[in-house]
Amino acid sequence: MDKQQILDTIKIKTADKIHTFEKLIAETRASNNDTKSSMGDKYETGREMLQQEINNLTRQLNETLNQQALLQKITSEPSLKVQNGALVKTDKGLFYVSVSLGEIILDNQKIMTVSIESPLIKAMLGKQEKETFIINNIQQVIEKIW
Repeated sequence: MDKQQILDTIKIKTADKIHTFEKLIAETRASNNDTKSSMGDKYETGREMLQQEINNLTRQLNETLNQQALLQKITSEPSLKVQNGALVKTDKGLFYVSVSLGEIILDNQKIMTVSIESPLIKAMLGKQEKETFIINNIQQVIEKIW
């Protein structure tokens, strides 16, 4: 498994997300400026809803920027234990410890990108190959770590 390829894919997806949020914020701000009206309360309610949407998008953008900063610290060096940057194969799946972006598919293999803060990773953090852990009353075995 090529960890650098996985990391590069995640960095591209994160950059795409940032670009999308920036574009949505700009479009929402533009429509906020276009809602000039003499409708009184309806106008104010519409502007407030747009402002709330801008705030929500800004929060998501900041979270994604934080993820991008975290990704800059991750290397593709081999790991001997479950930690940030580790690719972990259990008897239930393949997990890349970095940021939560969901599933990516590389070389016809499904890889779940999972944050170190997730309950799954917290349960296996620091463990090595052949060790077991339990999450949701299900025991899993760490088969391989890259």
